[in-house]
Amino acid sequence: MNPLLKLLALNKGKGQPIRAESGNDEDTIYIYDVITSDDFWGGVDGESFVRLLNSKTAPVIHLRINSPGGDVFAARSMVQAIREHKSKIIAHIDGMAASAATDIVMAADESYITDGGMFMIHNAWTIAVGNKDDFIKTADLLERVDQVIAQNYIDKSGQEPEQIKKWMDEETYFFGQEAVDAGFVNGIAAAKPKNQIKWDISAYKNAPPPKQENPEPDPEPKPDPAPEPDPTPKPEPQAPDLSAHYRQLEVVQLTA
Repeated sequence: MNPLLKLLALNKGKGQPIRAESGNDEDTIYIYDVITSDDFWGGVDGESFVRLLNSKTAPVIHLRINSPGGDVFAARSMVQAIREHKSKIIAHIDGMAASAATDIVMAADESYITDGGMFMIHNAWTIAVGNKDDFIKTADLLERVDQVIAQNYIDKSGQEPEQIKKWMDEETYFFGQEAVDAGFVNGIAAAKPKNQIKWDISAYKNAPPPKQENPEPDPEPKPDPAPEPDPTPKPEPQAPDLSAHYRQLEVVQLTA
């Protein structure tokens, strides 16, 4: 199965529709889903994002991102809209920015990642249909896209081209501070987002195993109740003192 199709299928219905919130001189757009070129798989499609972004005029626009990636060409249209927008755009990786989602992060003026967030880069994916000539053209186009994306990574991070190519070829994951140290994001986010989405990224060849939830520890067994103490034995009743009674009988007999 095409790995991009697998990624979309595994995560269909897990995300949230693209939405925006407005505040004081700031707008926020949430990209909490896979990135797609149409709405068949759900997700965030490039056309909807571009239309929503262009409707915002606040001086600062925040992009809250939690996405396992998706179609590179859909992401490219989103990138172009971000670069052409007049507002300052700040990207926040709330959980994951993988594959095509990292391209969106690179287009922002500033970017931040949560302490446990994930940033993954690899060579671009798309879905192709047609004959062999169509596939050859698509492969050539993907190679050019990889070169453009790689240059974006180089410009942002200051890394050498050979290093970026190696990371992309190997499908490399950066967690939290690692993404900052590599130069892909500007810093660690001050606060963790409240809502998290658990993506299935098994379509990627080097996907780390999902985090195991810490199981609740088994409750400590209650100790057996202490045995009740044996009841204090009642003292045996003392034999009655009959001596006085016998003396009374003797008196009766003597006076009879």
